[in-house]
Amino acid sequence: RPIFACRGAASTSLRRRSGVDDDYGARSPCATSWVVQAMRASSPARSAAVDEYAAWTQRKHPSALASFEQIAASAKGKQVVVFLDYDGTLSPIVADPDTAFITGEMREAVRGVAKHFPAAIVTGRCVEKVCSFVGLSELYYAGSHGMDIKGPGSNVRHAEEVLLQPAREFLPVIVYEALVEKTKSTPGARVENNKFCLSVHFRCVDEKRWSPLAEQVKEVLRDYPDLRLNEGRKVLEIRPSIMWDKGKAVEFLLQSLGFDGRSDVLPLYLGDDRTDEDAFKMLRKRGHGLGILVSKCPRETDASYSLQDPTEVYIHTYIMMQIPA
Repeated sequence: RPIFACRGAASTSLRRRSGVDDDYGARSPCATSWVVQAMRASSPARSAAVDEYAAWTQRKHPSALASFEQIAASAKGKQVVVFLDYDGTLSPIVADPDTAFITGEMREAVRGVAKHFPAAIVTGRCVEKVCSFVGLSELYYAGSHGMDIKGPGSNVRHAEEVLLQPAREFLPVIVYEALVEKTKSTPGARVENNKFCLSVHFRCVDEKRWSPLAEQVKEVLRDYPDLRLNEGRKVLEIRPSIMWDKGKAVEFLLQSLGFDGRSDVLPLYLGDDRTDEDAFKMLRKRGHGLGILVSKCPRETDASYSLQDPTEVYIHTYIMMQIPA
């Protein structure tokens, strides 16, 4: 696949466990220069030209707003199930991840959708943090890229029912303190503990320091073969080396809701990150369900439609309530 100017190539494991990925030998886990290339590819410094984006939406991934009647027609007579990423989808991408707050208007839009359809937040954040940001107890929450799934509960900070934690055995291995200590010499670097995965944010790191930062992270991971390194949107993510992702989380939730394998169900998934491609790909492979990519930049994606930013997500979320439940 070609690498577009924005956001780079598909999310690729940089550190792999034998038996999990077939192409492990193609890239050495010690090749820091390759890691930096991936960091640059997934974190562009410029936006796509307007005409380039327009051509992309016209030929491949039309606007979900302009195509709403088509989406509504696909949903006719079906049970709609809504899945939403958080950062970059419901909230804007900001320098400090602890201040990526959802607006009150967006919260009410999501609340309205949840009254009409089963709805879930699927995010790389830990469940507790995203629950506190969203503040809606009626949702399902799949945190840590789907490795911590909880059902609706009365306490929004601690959802009532733990449905699945496929990476529970890896919890003692998560190396948060070691990463904090190793990266503290890099100005602007920040390590976020998302329970079953860790995020090393480099949004505020000078690009000249990206290579040393990547080496610091890889140096810590050399002692932990059960962990792997992925790149995201100005973030390096450390996860357990298990066959689990956002696509698997969506499949699990559909099964839990009794919707698996039914042709009268239409899952809708909205997300902006490379990690959301696993969900888009899963829906496309199943042959029913629609992925909506949130991006101002053209890129290769398995999503069917596109929206530019959280503002358009807000508008689309409101008009989704026009679809009969």
